[in-house]
Amino acid sequence: MPHTPSPTPATPLLHVDAVGKDYHGTTVLHDVTLALNAGEVLALTGENGAGKSTLSKIICGLTPATRGGMRLAGAAFMPESRQDAERQGVRMVMQELGLVPTLTVAENLLLGRMPSTAGWVRRAELHAAARAQLAKIGLESIDPATPVSRLGIGQQQMVEIARNLQDDTRILVLDEPTAMLTPRETNYLFEQIARLTARGVAIVYVSHRLEELRRIADRVAVLRDGRLVDACPMAGLSEDDLVRRMVGRSVNDLEHRPRRAAGAVVMQVNGIGRASAVQDVSLELRAGEVFGIAGLVGSGRTELLRLLYGADRADRGSVSLPVDDFKPKQAAALDAPAHTAIKSIAKGVYKTFAKGFHSPLQAMAAGVGLVSEDRKSQGLLLAQPIRINATLSDLSAVSRGGWLQGAREHGLVQGFIRTLRIRCTSGEQPVGQLSGGNQQKVVFARWLHRPVRVLLLDEPTRGVDVGARAEIYGELDRMAAEGRALLMVSSDLRELMAMADRIGVMSAGRLVAIFERGEWTEQSLLAAAFSDAAGRPAPAQPVSPVAA
Repeated sequence: MPHTPSPTPATPLLHVDAVGKDYHGTTVLHDVTLALNAGEVLALTGENGAGKSTLSKIICGLTPATRGGMRLAGAAFMPESRQDAERQGVRMVMQELGLVPTLTVAENLLLGRMPSTAGWVRRAELHAAARAQLAKIGLESIDPATPVSRLGIGQQQMVEIARNLQDDTRILVLDEPTAMLTPRETNYLFEQIARLTARGVAIVYVSHRLEELRRIADRVAVLRDGRLVDACPMAGLSEDDLVRRMVGRSVNDLEHRPRRAAGAVVMQVNGIGRASAVQDVSLELRAGEVFGIAGLVGSGRTELLRLLYGADRADRGSVSLPVDDFKPKQAAALDAPAHTAIKSIAKGVYKTFAKGFHSPLQAMAAGVGLVSEDRKSQGLLLAQPIRINATLSDLSAVSRGGWLQGAREHGLVQGFIRTLRIRCTSGEQPVGQLSGGNQQKVVFARWLHRPVRVLLLDEPTRGVDVGARAEIYGELDRMAAEGRALLMVSSDLRELMAMADRIGVMSAGRLVAIFERGEWTEQSLLAAAFSDAAGRPAPAQPVSPVAA
């Protein structure tokens, strides 16, 4: 690496000077000027589409600026690639993970610098180095020989962070690093950030979690519509101050809302399980309520939702739904005599699916939808337009005689764009070009297009800004008011406490407690989450019995 002069106290470590970016003739970043000092944490925030990721990618060499320039430690700095930026000590942990799923954890951590002799990797040395790297972020329990594809997305996020904690790092950009992390993992990350800043590393922390920004940031830079609105010290700023700068309005706090009125049981789960990942979970979902699921990374939350949607096959237990909810045209998809049975539950007639649904198609036919935690790889066709992604869940509604009705499809999609406030050029814009929050809104449009009685939500606001999050919360409220049952997994306890009527806590694959609104505290939820994992008994709060 070429020698660069050390910064003086008056010289920022990084200076961004009137940097702008245009895409296809549209300006997405308007001449941003910003300074970053050694040893500080600069929070970079704003709504989805405000330009945060674009600015971060320019700094880290992932995309070139259209105009403007930068200086690193007083020397000209315009990296030609991510590798070029990393050679100069500028690294980025992206919201979209950059791990290679077919490689092991150790291979991902030391990719490009694996210890070897005559072309043969020294595995013992590789795994020892990987364990030391994992220990920095509190991941001693992960076997370095595990393929990354076998990890949950939260664990993958932690591995991605560990991969970038290198000794030569001068600037570390963290893009929504805690979106999939629980409080324990978040604390490990913050401890590491404190160690990095103590030795002069500068941190750019991109996040929508305002309570985190107030906890760790020295200064905050707010972007809105590609423009730098403000850059000021974090001390003294309230969350409402930040929200007003970000979206130009206040966003209501929902934590003290009353419990929604619960209707009839629309899904009953009895002893559903898959090996040790999900262990004999029983619960019931009622019309008009939001049932939250809390737990640590690896507790079985996502695995439970995948079983209930038929994306994974259960090896025991059952799922029951009211027969009256099934429309005649669904009969063919639901008929599987060896798999289903009719029985009475709580004065209603229910159809029971032994070992749950055998496919997502069967779940959809039964009125069950899923918003997956990884929208990019599991929820969207990124190269396809909004129109196709939104109507894919029910093509029969926009076709006749096997032919798509373009005018009807266009009208429906335009309605979704208005209702959900999707920021886009048109319904024909590829989803891959949208910001994360707007991509998530397209996923929601799919379940507006095909109404379902039960909607499973896995981290529905991951990577979504406060403005878009409030709009999604409003949509969830509307769905619940219509009588849908929502099962919502979230790593953000504040989100669950604000939105849920009941919160179930999972630990080591088991549902260890269920709390009613008004009964929980953040401490009681965390105690339940740690109960089995720490070898202690579950708290006194019992799991609600499910009628036989």
